[in-house]
Amino acid sequence: MSNKHIRLTWLRDMTFDAEADGRHLTVDSEHGRGLSPMELALVSLAGCSAMDVVAILKKSRQPFTDLVVHVEGERAVDHPRRYTEVTLVFEVHGQGLNRSAVERAVALSEEKYCSVSATFREPVTIGTRIELVDSLAVEQGTGIV
Repeated sequence: MSNKHIRLTWLRDMTFDAEADGRHLTVDSEHGRGLSPMELALVSLAGCSAMDVVAILKKSRQPFTDLVVHVEGERAVDHPRRYTEVTLVFEVHGQGLNRSAVERAVALSEEKYCSVSATFREPVTIGTRIELVDSLAVEQGTGIV
């Protein structure tokens, strides 16, 4: 099993810094300083699937020159305003592309390889833990309370 760790740090307002292995991304839901969490969910889905499709197309020697994935997510009106429908459109550029090979690449990503797609489809256990950090205790070296 592969574990990933993300650190999300509040900067100001509704702006956060997301950090993973020294790489940073700004997350924001009010001021346009970064992508919102729900936009990032769509980016993750598109990115995961696009990487699969590129790998499969290369392996099947398809002469593609570009790949653009357009994603549209429809959200519920009521909270938690989850996505109720997501559509991915794969715009594959190239000459002499075999439609069935491209369709196979997309299907394999969707059905077998894309872990983000599987996370959207399958139930996932989400746990929480709370750690209160007293600023004075940290200054005095006693740490988390």
